[in-house]
Amino acid sequence: MPMKFGILFVSHPDASAELYPHRDVHARVTREIQEADRLGYDIAWIAEHHFSNAYGILPDPFAYIAYLAPQTKRIKLGTAVMTLPLHNPLRVVENAAFVDILTNGRFIMGLGSGYRPYEFKGFGVNFETRHDRQEEALSVVLEALRIRKIHHKGVYYRHDVMGDYEIFPACVQQPHPPLYMAAGSERSIAFAARHGFGLMLSTLPSFDTLAVQTEFYREKMKDAPEQWTHNPGFGQIDQARWVYVAETDAKAKEESKAGILHILKTFMSRGAGGYMGNVSEKAMDTELDYDELAQTTLLHGSPETVIERLRKLESMAGITSLVLYYPPYYGEEKTLRMLRLFAETVLPEFQG
Repeated sequence: MPMKFGILFVSHPDASAELYPHRDVHARVTREIQEADRLGYDIAWIAEHHFSNAYGILPDPFAYIAYLAPQTKRIKLGTAVMTLPLHNPLRVVENAAFVDILTNGRFIMGLGSGYRPYEFKGFGVNFETRHDRQEEALSVVLEALRIRKIHHKGVYYRHDVMGDYEIFPACVQQPHPPLYMAAGSERSIAFAARHGFGLMLSTLPSFDTLAVQTEFYREKMKDAPEQWTHNPGFGQIDQARWVYVAETDAKAKEESKAGILHILKTFMSRGAGGYMGNVSEKAMDTELDYDELAQTTLLHGSPETVIERLRKLESMAGITSLVLYYPPYYGEEKTLRMLRLFAETVLPEFQG
Protein backbone atom coordinates (compact mmCIF):
# COMPACT_ATOMS: atom_id res chain seq x y z
CA MET A 1 0.00 0.00 0.00
CA PRO A 2 1.25 3.53 -0.72
CA MET A 3 2.60 5.37 2.30
CA LYS A 4 0.50 8.24 3.64
CA PHE A 5 2.04 11.60 4.49
CA GLY A 6 0.79 13.92 7.20
CA ILE A 7 2.08 17.05 8.87
CA LEU A 8 1.94 17.72 12.60
CA PHE A 9 0.81 21.27 13.42
CA VAL A 10 1.52 22.23 17.04
CA SER A 11 0.75 25.97 16.70
CA HIS A 12 4.10 26.70 18.30
CA PRO A 13 4.79 30.44 18.10
CA ASP A 14 7.99 31.93 16.76
CA ALA A 15 8.37 34.65 19.37
CA SER A 16 10.61 36.73 17.11
CA ALA A 17 7.97 36.98 14.36
CA GLU A 18 4.67 36.29 16.14
CA LEU A 19 4.84 38.72 19.01
CA TYR A 20 3.30 38.11 22.43
CA PRO A 21 0.52 37.04 22.94
CA HIS A 22 1.21 35.28 19.64
CA ARG A 23 -2.20 35.63 17.97
CA ASP A 24 -0.57 35.61 14.53
CA VAL A 25 0.53 31.98 14.92
CA HIS A 26 -2.94 30.70 14.05
CA ALA A 27 -3.18 32.53 10.72
CA ARG A 28 0.29 31.28 9.77
CA VAL A 29 -0.55 27.66 10.65
CA THR A 30 -3.79 27.90 8.67
CA ARG A 31 -1.84 29.06 5.60
CA GLU A 32 0.52 26.10 5.97
CA ILE A 33 -2.40 23.66 6.22
CA GLN A 34 -4.03 25.13 3.12
CA GLU A 35 -0.73 24.76 1.24
CA ALA A 36 -0.39 21.17 2.47
CA ASP A 37 -3.87 20.48 1.11
CA ARG A 38 -2.91 21.95 -2.27
CA LEU A 39 0.40 20.06 -2.42
CA GLY A 40 -1.15 16.62 -1.92
CA TYR A 41 -0.31 15.79 1.69
CA ASP A 42 -2.80 13.32 3.13
CA ILE A 43 -3.40 14.47 6.72
CA ALA A 44 -3.11 17.65 8.79
CA TRP A 45 -2.66 16.62 12.42
CA ILE A 46 -3.68 19.20 15.05
CA ALA A 47 -2.06 19.08 18.50
CA GLU A 48 -3.61 20.15 21.80
CA HIS A 49 -1.45 22.13 24.24
CA HIS A 50 -2.04 24.63 27.03
CA PHE A 51 -0.46 27.40 29.11
CA SER A 52 3.12 27.61 27.72
CA ASN A 53 4.42 29.59 24.74
CA ALA A 54 7.57 27.43 24.81
CA TYR A 55 5.54 24.90 22.83
CA GLY A 56 2.03 24.83 21.35
CA ILE A 57 -0.82 27.19 22.20
CA LEU A 58 -3.79 25.47 20.53
CA PRO A 59 -6.34 24.60 23.25
CA ASP A 60 -9.10 22.91 21.22
CA PRO A 61 -8.37 20.79 18.11
CA PHE A 62 -12.10 20.14 17.58
CA ALA A 63 -12.86 23.86 17.23
CA TYR A 64 -9.91 24.35 14.88
CA ILE A 65 -10.83 21.35 12.71
CA ALA A 66 -14.39 22.65 12.41
CA TYR A 67 -12.91 25.96 11.20
CA LEU A 68 -10.52 24.22 8.79
CA ALA A 69 -13.19 22.04 7.19
CA PRO A 70 -14.43 24.71 4.72
CA GLN A 71 -10.90 26.15 4.36
CA THR A 72 -9.61 22.88 2.82
CA LYS A 73 -10.76 20.55 0.06
CA ARG A 74 -9.33 17.06 0.32
CA ILE A 75 -6.81 16.76 3.15
CA LYS A 76 -7.92 14.70 6.15
CA LEU A 77 -7.99 16.51 9.50
CA GLY A 78 -6.90 14.73 12.66
CA THR A 79 -6.13 15.28 16.34
CA ALA A 80 -2.56 14.48 17.39
CA VAL A 81 -3.47 14.29 20.05
CA MET A 82 -6.44 15.07 22.25
CA THR A 83 -5.07 14.81 25.80
CA LEU A 84 -7.80 12.46 26.95
CA PRO A 85 -7.28 12.62 30.76
CA LEU A 86 -8.06 16.37 30.59
CA HIS A 87 -11.49 15.76 29.02
CA ASN A 88 -14.83 14.14 29.67
CA PRO A 89 -14.68 11.10 27.36
CA LEU A 90 -18.33 11.39 26.29
CA ARG A 91 -17.77 14.99 25.19
CA VAL A 92 -14.85 13.70 23.13
CA VAL A 93 -17.14 11.13 21.49
CA GLU A 94 -19.83 13.71 20.73
CA ASN A 95 -17.38 16.22 19.28
CA ALA A 96 -15.59 13.55 17.24
CA ALA A 97 -18.87 12.62 15.55
CA PHE A 98 -19.77 16.28 15.04
CA VAL A 99 -16.52 17.22 13.31
CA ASP A 100 -16.73 14.02 11.26
CA ILE A 101 -20.00 15.42 9.89
CA LEU A 102 -18.57 18.92 9.41
CA THR A 103 -15.57 17.55 7.50
CA ASN A 104 -17.76 15.16 5.49
CA GLY A 105 -15.86 12.14 6.72
CA ARG A 106 -12.35 13.60 6.67
CA PHE A 107 -11.80 13.32 10.42
CA ILE A 108 -9.25 11.09 12.20
CA MET A 109 -8.93 10.96 15.98
CA GLY A 110 -5.65 10.48 17.82
CA LEU A 111 -5.74 10.24 21.61
CA GLY A 112 -3.00 10.31 24.22
CA SER A 113 -2.27 10.55 27.92
CA GLY A 114 -0.32 13.83 27.86
CA TYR A 115 3.20 14.42 29.13
CA ARG A 116 3.37 18.00 30.43
CA PRO A 117 2.76 18.31 34.18
CA TYR A 118 1.92 22.03 34.10
CA GLU A 119 -1.07 21.32 31.83
CA PHE A 120 -2.51 18.87 34.36
CA LYS A 121 -1.80 21.24 37.24
CA GLY A 122 -3.60 24.03 35.40
CA PHE A 123 -6.74 21.93 35.00
CA GLY A 124 -6.55 20.40 38.47
CA VAL A 125 -5.98 16.85 37.22
CA ASN A 126 -3.50 14.49 38.89
CA PHE A 127 -0.57 14.00 36.51
CA GLU A 128 0.60 10.75 38.13
CA THR A 129 -2.71 8.96 37.48
CA ARG A 130 -2.98 10.01 33.82
CA HIS A 131 -2.34 6.53 32.39
CA ASP A 132 -4.98 4.90 34.59
CA ARG A 133 -7.40 7.70 33.81
CA GLN A 134 -6.72 7.41 30.08
CA GLU A 135 -7.22 3.66 29.96
CA GLU A 136 -10.60 3.95 31.65
CA ALA A 137 -11.59 6.84 29.38
CA LEU A 138 -10.52 4.92 26.26
CA SER A 139 -12.82 2.06 27.22
CA VAL A 140 -15.68 4.58 27.46
CA VAL A 141 -14.79 6.09 24.07
CA LEU A 142 -14.67 2.72 22.32
CA GLU A 143 -17.98 1.51 23.76
CA ALA A 144 -19.77 4.81 23.14
CA LEU A 145 -18.61 5.00 19.53
CA ARG A 146 -19.55 1.37 18.89
CA ILE A 147 -23.14 1.31 20.23
CA ARG A 148 -23.83 5.00 21.07
CA LYS A 149 -25.09 4.04 24.51
CA ILE A 150 -23.11 3.68 27.72
CA HIS A 151 -23.53 2.53 31.30
CA HIS A 152 -20.22 2.94 33.06
CA LYS A 153 -19.27 3.21 36.73
CA GLY A 154 -15.52 3.41 37.11
CA VAL A 155 -12.86 4.96 39.29
CA TYR A 156 -12.65 8.24 37.39
CA TYR A 157 -15.79 8.39 35.22
CA ARG A 158 -19.48 7.64 35.56
CA HIS A 159 -21.81 7.74 32.57
CA ASP A 160 -25.36 6.59 31.98
CA VAL A 161 -26.93 7.06 28.54
CA MET A 162 -29.43 4.23 28.15
CA GLY A 163 -33.10 3.54 27.54
CA ASP A 164 -34.75 6.22 25.42
CA TYR A 165 -31.47 8.12 25.12
CA GLU A 166 -28.42 7.69 22.91
CA ILE A 167 -25.29 9.56 22.00
CA PHE A 168 -25.69 12.07 19.18
CA PRO A 169 -24.64 12.97 16.58
CA ALA A 170 -23.70 9.82 14.65
CA CYS A 171 -20.45 9.65 12.68
CA VAL A 172 -20.36 9.80 8.89
CA GLN A 173 -17.58 7.20 8.79
CA GLN A 174 -18.62 3.75 9.93
CA PRO A 175 -18.24 2.18 12.35
CA HIS A 176 -16.47 5.41 13.37
CA PRO A 177 -13.52 7.56 12.26
CA PRO A 178 -10.07 5.95 12.36
CA LEU A 179 -8.80 5.89 15.95
CA TYR A 180 -5.14 6.16 16.90
CA MET A 181 -3.34 6.17 20.22
CA ALA A 182 -0.04 7.92 20.92
CA ALA A 183 2.24 5.47 22.68
CA GLY A 184 5.88 4.86 23.47
CA SER A 185 6.09 2.63 26.55
CA GLU A 186 5.36 -1.11 26.50
CA ARG A 187 2.27 -0.53 28.63
CA SER A 188 0.72 2.01 26.26
CA ILE A 189 1.74 0.20 23.06
CA ALA A 190 0.23 -3.06 24.33
CA PHE A 191 -2.99 -1.29 25.35
CA ALA A 192 -3.27 0.35 21.93
CA ALA A 193 -2.80 -2.95 20.10
CA ARG A 194 -5.16 -4.98 22.30
CA HIS A 195 -7.92 -2.38 21.94
CA GLY A 196 -7.69 -2.04 18.18
CA PHE A 197 -6.06 1.40 17.96
CA GLY A 198 -3.66 2.52 15.29
CA LEU A 199 -0.27 3.47 16.70
CA MET A 200 1.22 6.98 16.75
CA LEU A 201 4.93 7.09 17.53
CA SER A 202 7.08 9.99 18.70
CA THR A 203 9.62 12.05 16.78
CA LEU A 204 12.27 11.20 19.37
CA PRO A 205 13.27 7.50 19.20
CA SER A 206 16.05 6.32 16.90
CA PHE A 207 15.27 4.00 14.00
CA ASP A 208 16.53 1.04 16.04
CA THR A 209 14.17 1.85 18.92
CA LEU A 210 11.25 2.26 16.52
CA ALA A 211 11.88 -1.18 15.03
CA VAL A 212 11.51 -2.73 18.49
CA GLN A 213 8.37 -0.73 19.29
CA THR A 214 6.58 -1.58 16.03
CA GLU A 215 7.43 -5.29 16.27
CA PHE A 216 6.01 -5.30 19.82
CA TYR A 217 2.82 -3.56 18.62
CA ARG A 218 2.22 -6.06 15.82
CA GLU A 219 2.73 -8.97 18.20
CA LYS A 220 0.20 -7.56 20.69
CA MET A 221 -2.34 -6.95 17.89
CA LYS A 222 -3.00 -10.69 18.00
CA ASP A 223 -4.58 -10.22 21.44
CA ALA A 224 -7.25 -7.76 20.22
CA PRO A 225 -10.80 -9.16 20.50
CA GLU A 226 -12.84 -9.19 17.29
CA GLN A 227 -15.10 -6.35 18.39
CA TRP A 228 -12.18 -3.87 18.38
CA THR A 229 -10.59 -4.94 15.10
CA HIS A 230 -13.09 -3.02 12.93
CA ASN A 231 -11.42 0.32 13.69
CA PRO A 232 -10.21 1.64 10.29
CA GLY A 233 -6.98 2.68 11.98
CA PHE A 234 -6.17 -0.76 13.44
CA GLY A 235 -2.74 -1.96 12.34
CA GLN A 236 -1.73 1.44 10.97
CA ILE A 237 1.54 2.91 12.25
CA ASP A 238 1.96 6.67 11.99
CA GLN A 239 5.53 7.75 12.59
CA ALA A 240 6.31 11.38 13.37
CA ARG A 241 9.78 12.56 12.33
CA TRP A 242 11.64 15.84 12.30
CA VAL A 243 11.89 16.57 8.58
CA TYR A 244 13.84 19.10 6.56
CA VAL A 245 14.68 18.73 2.88
CA ALA A 246 16.85 21.08 0.82
CA GLU A 247 18.80 20.83 -2.41
CA THR A 248 21.85 19.34 -0.65
CA ASP A 249 22.68 17.78 2.72
CA ALA A 250 24.92 20.72 3.53
CA LYS A 251 22.18 23.25 2.81
CA ALA A 252 19.67 21.29 4.89
CA LYS A 253 22.07 21.34 7.83
CA GLU A 254 22.84 25.03 7.42
CA GLU A 255 19.17 25.99 7.32
CA SER A 256 17.85 23.64 10.02
CA LYS A 257 20.57 22.99 12.61
CA ALA A 258 19.90 25.90 14.97
CA GLY A 259 16.14 25.47 14.89
CA ILE A 260 16.07 21.71 15.41
CA LEU A 261 18.54 21.75 18.30
CA HIS A 262 16.57 24.51 19.98
CA ILE A 263 13.26 22.63 19.79
CA LEU A 264 14.83 19.38 20.96
CA LYS A 265 16.17 21.11 24.05
CA THR A 266 12.57 22.13 24.76
CA PHE A 267 11.51 18.49 24.57
CA MET A 268 14.26 17.57 26.98
CA SER A 269 13.21 20.18 29.52
CA ARG A 270 11.62 19.38 32.86
CA GLY A 271 8.39 20.90 31.55
CA ALA A 272 7.94 17.74 29.47
CA GLY A 273 7.70 15.47 32.52
CA GLY A 274 10.56 13.17 31.52
CA TYR A 275 8.80 12.41 28.24
CA MET A 276 11.93 11.87 26.17
CA GLY A 277 13.29 9.20 28.49
CA ASN A 278 9.91 7.45 28.61
CA VAL A 279 9.46 6.99 24.86
CA SER A 280 12.99 6.83 23.48
CA GLU A 281 16.55 5.88 24.26
CA LYS A 282 17.44 9.55 24.82
CA ALA A 283 17.60 11.19 28.24
CA MET A 284 17.44 14.74 29.58
CA ASP A 285 21.21 14.94 30.02
CA THR A 286 21.90 13.80 26.44
CA GLU A 287 24.34 16.09 24.63
CA LEU A 288 22.74 16.90 21.30
CA ASP A 289 24.86 16.58 18.17
CA TYR A 290 23.27 17.43 14.84
CA ASP A 291 25.34 15.02 12.77
CA GLU A 292 24.59 12.11 15.09
CA LEU A 293 20.87 12.97 15.11
CA ALA A 294 20.92 13.14 11.31
CA GLN A 295 22.17 9.54 11.24
CA THR A 296 19.90 8.06 13.93
CA THR A 297 16.74 10.14 14.28
CA LEU A 298 16.12 12.96 11.78
CA LEU A 299 14.95 12.91 8.18
CA HIS A 300 17.10 15.86 7.11
CA GLY A 301 19.07 16.32 3.93
CA SER A 302 18.77 16.37 0.16
CA PRO A 303 15.78 14.65 -1.48
CA GLU A 304 18.01 11.68 -2.28
CA THR A 305 19.18 11.39 1.33
CA VAL A 306 15.67 11.73 2.75
CA ILE A 307 14.27 9.14 0.32
CA GLU A 308 17.04 6.70 1.23
CA ARG A 309 16.55 7.17 4.97
CA LEU A 310 12.78 6.96 4.70
CA ARG A 311 13.06 3.69 2.80
CA LYS A 312 15.30 2.42 5.58
CA LEU A 313 12.78 3.50 8.22
CA GLU A 314 9.96 1.86 6.27
CA SER A 315 11.96 -1.36 6.00
CA MET A 316 12.99 -1.43 9.67
CA ALA A 317 9.72 -0.36 11.29
CA GLY A 318 7.03 -1.10 8.70
CA ILE A 319 5.42 2.30 9.10
CA THR A 320 2.31 3.04 7.03
CA SER A 321 2.35 6.82 7.40
CA LEU A 322 5.01 9.48 7.89
CA VAL A 323 4.08 12.58 9.90
CA LEU A 324 6.37 15.51 9.09
CA TYR A 325 7.27 17.81 11.94
CA TYR A 326 9.38 20.95 12.01
CA PRO A 327 9.84 23.88 14.43
CA PRO A 328 8.59 27.38 13.58
CA TYR A 329 12.06 28.92 13.63
CA TYR A 330 12.85 28.48 9.93
CA GLY A 331 10.38 31.21 8.97
CA GLU A 332 7.22 30.81 6.91
CA GLU A 333 8.80 31.35 3.49
CA LYS A 334 11.55 28.78 4.06
CA THR A 335 9.10 26.31 5.60
CA LEU A 336 6.72 26.48 2.66
CA ARG A 337 9.62 26.10 0.24
CA MET A 338 10.71 23.00 2.14
CA LEU A 339 7.18 21.50 2.09
CA ARG A 340 6.93 22.11 -1.67
CA LEU A 341 10.30 20.48 -2.36
CA PHE A 342 9.35 17.47 -0.22
CA ALA A 343 6.02 17.17 -2.08
CA GLU A 344 7.71 17.40 -5.47
CA THR A 345 10.61 15.02 -4.83
CA VAL A 346 9.81 12.64 -1.97
CA LEU A 347 6.04 12.05 -2.04
CA PRO A 348 5.97 10.59 -5.59
CA GLU A 349 8.52 7.95 -4.58
CA PHE A 350 6.18 6.52 -1.92
CA GLN A 351 2.61 7.46 -2.87
CA GLY A 352 2.62 5.44 -6.10
